[in-house]
Amino acid sequence: MNAKKILSLAASTIKLFIIILLFNSNSKAEEQNIKSYSGDKGILALMYHRFDESKYPSTNIQMDVFKQQIKIIRNSKYNFYDPKDLEKNFHITKIEKKILITIDDAFSSFYEIAWPYLKEEKIPFILFISTEAIGKNGYMTWDQVKELEKENIAYLGNHSHTHDYLVDLENDKFIKDINTASKIFIKNLGYNPIFFSYPFGEYNNFIKDYLAKSFKFSFGQHSGVIDINKNKYELPRFPINEKYGDLKRFEFLINLHPLEYKTLSPEEKYLTDNNPPKFIVEFFNEQKNLNNINCFSDEGNKWKKTTITFDKNILNLNFKEKFLFRRGRVNCSLNDDGVWRWFGIQFSIKQN
Repeated sequence: MNAKKILSLAASTIKLFIIILLFNSNSKAEEQNIKSYSGDKGILALMYHRFDESKYPSTNIQMDVFKQQIKIIRNSKYNFYDPKDLEKNFHITKIEKKILITIDDAFSSFYEIAWPYLKEEKIPFILFISTEAIGKNGYMTWDQVKELEKENIAYLGNHSHTHDYLVDLENDKFIKDINTASKIFIKNLGYNPIFFSYPFGEYNNFIKDYLAKSFKFSFGQHSGVIDINKNKYELPRFPINEKYGDLKRFEFLINLHPLEYKTLSPEEKYLTDNNPPKFIVEFFNEQKNLNNINCFSDEGNKWKKTTITFDKNILNLNFKEKFLFRRGRVNCSLNDDGVWRWFGIQFSIKQN
C-alpha cells in the first residue's frame, strides 16, 4: 500500500487512535494560530480543468500557455508543493512560498495532453474526480485513474458524485451524493481521498461541517493564498483559464502573498435573506499598512470598488447592492511595502 493510501485509509484501531491524536494536536495548533499573526509565505493553489479544448474557454487552457506558466513559476524561483505535505505541516509557518497545481473533473484532455508533461517534469498535483462522470465520453476511465495514481506526484481528490450544485440539494440528497462518491472511490482504489473540492466552489456550513467528518481538506474556487490561519475546509485557489490566461496577470498572481485575517463574518457563505451580507474582517494587531487595502466585488452583477471603513484593525465592507448571480465574489488586496497581499471570498446565493 503506497503512502497516499496510508494517509487516506483508517483501517485499524491503531490508525484511528493516531488520527484522533493528530486531530487533537491540530485543534490546539489551530486554536493557537488563529490568535497570532504568522507571517506565513503561504501556498498558492492554481485550478485547471481542460487542456487544448478551445470550445470551452472558461475552463480551458492551451497547453503551450500552460507550459509558459510553468516556466514563469520556475523562473520566479518557486518550487511546487507536494500535496502530502499539507497534512504534515499545514499548521507550521511556511518560510518559502510554493505553488500547488490542482485539476478538476478528470477530463480526457488532461490525461492525454497535460498528464504526460506533468509526469515528465515531475510536477506534483491533485486531480479532483466526480465519480459519476468517470468512464463517460470526454472523461478519464478508472484504469487511467489507477495508472496515474501509481505515480508519487499524483494525488486524488473527491469532487462529489454528480458534480451537482450542492447547496441546491436537500441535506439527505447531499449526504447520499457524497457517500456514493466515497464508496465508489473505495471500491475502485481501496480508499477515499483526504482532499475534497466543492463543485463550482459552492458550499454552506452544513456541507462544510459534514465533509469535515470524512476529509482533511476542502478547496473552493475563491482566489487567495493559503496560510496557517485559513480554514482547512475553505482553502482558496486561483482559477486559470483562457478567459483570464494573460501571462502578465499570471505572473502578478503567482507573486501574491497571503493576506491573513483573524476572523471573518459572516461565517456562512450561503446567502439567503441576508443579501447583501454585513461583511466584517478582523485583522491581527501586528499587521501593517491595513489602510492600503482595496476591495472589489460583483455586487449588482458588476465588478466595482466596494466602500470600506476601518475601526482600528476591523474592516467593514459596505455593500450597496445585492449579489444577483448565483455566486458572488469579493476580492481584497493590500500593498504591504511593495509586497502584494490578497484574499478572496465567494458567496453562494439562494436561487428563487
